Amino acid sequence: MEQLVNKYSDKLVQAKLGDDFGPSQPLIGGLDDILVWNRKADETRVLENVFKGLNINSLVFLRPKEPYSSLIRFLAENALNSNGLIQPKDCETRTFLHDLPVINEFCANQIIQVLKKRKSVIIAPEKNNKTFKGPAIIAQGTVSPEQGFVTISSVCFASFIKFFTDYLEALQKGLTTADEHHLFDSMIPFLEPIQKALPKFIPSPFPNEEIVYSAIIEAGKKTVEYGLVDSYFGNISYFWNGTLYISQTGSSLDELSGCIDPVPMDGSTSAGLTASSELSAHLETISRTRCKAILHGHPKFSVILSMDCDPVEKAACNFKEQCHIKCPKKRFVDGTPIVPGEVGTGPLGLCNTLPPALTQANAAIVYGHGLFTIGKNNFSEAFQTMLEIENLCYSTYFKKVRLLRKN
Repeated sequence: MEQLVNKYSDKLVQAKLGDDFGPSQPLIGGLDDILVWNRKADETRVLENVFKGLNINSLVFLRPKEPYSSLIRFLAENALNSNGLIQPKDCETRTFLHDLPVINEFCANQIIQVLKKRKSVIIAPEKNNKTFKGPAIIAQGTVSPEQGFVTISSVCFASFIKFFTDYLEALQKGLTTADEHHLFDSMIPFLEPIQKALPKFIPSPFPNEEIVYSAIIEAGKKTVEYGLVDSYFGNISYFWNGTLYISQTGSSLDELSGCIDPVPMDGSTSAGLTASSELSAHLETISRTRCKAILHGHPKFSVILSMDCDPVEKAACNFKEQCHIKCPKKRFVDGTPIVPGEVGTGPLGLCNTLPPALTQANAAIVYGHGLFTIGKNNFSEAFQTMLEIENLCYSTYFKKVRLLRKN
């Protein structure tokens, strides 16, 4: 357990959500035969009482670093003035988190009550509180500290998406406040396009199955390294010799060794039982496009722009809360289609909405979800496309904001 709490503390730092030292240093506790912490901290006195009130084996506590700290404080303060909930509309929140509860005291009983119903809780005390500095996020795990790491990563991601989506919509409606403008402007120093040079990948054609596995593992690690995913969410596949090799459901894209399923295209085995929940969309895409590589990540500004909708059209929309799976309008970001759809199969599943879009372009953005890219022969093509589209979405977003603020 000691190794695990240290591992996921390091991962939060690597994800730029926390720091090695200072107020944003993660605090993680794991319960095996004894309760161990990755470091000493005053907060453990309250958190140890949380352990006693819940059937869990781990807790992750984080005061997120900027830009997440200011964004979460802003959203949390608004939530405390209404129903106590931050309610993002991105796919991960709808699927895994539902909403983000907020409380204003670092109190074991309050934390326990929230964590009995949700995976996380945000503590946002008043700014003049001298006994506890916030905001902070606490997330639980019943199996491993990995669960808390994933949840906190998702809370930060969802909060980022919500603020920048809401800000653009408020600008379009002419409803932005001075506080929103001030927060947005203060975030600019923390935001920039991905400026790393393209990495090198194992060149195709791949001579054997071992190289196929190595190529998938390599591409997964680089997708996480370049910040093109939330936490480790996403999936990846490669078609070789009649078989689709695809990451397993719930697997970490940066730790795919032993977590790749070989699924024959003819369905002759049950290997797909543990494959990604988007297996059907991958299989249909391979069948329709004849590509070999598929990469799926959650780049932030691609997700934000996928949710951008003209307020007048939105007000007249017949689907409202179901627009993420039923949006009838053909929308694009500079030629890249935006499609609706839900994870899995069924009439509104991504297996029906995504593959047709990928026959027209080498990428598609799923509403509120993320970006899928394909490579004819290798992951280099798919990765380059993902990087270029995310940077394009970044620049497009800021162009929209600048134009609206001028008017």
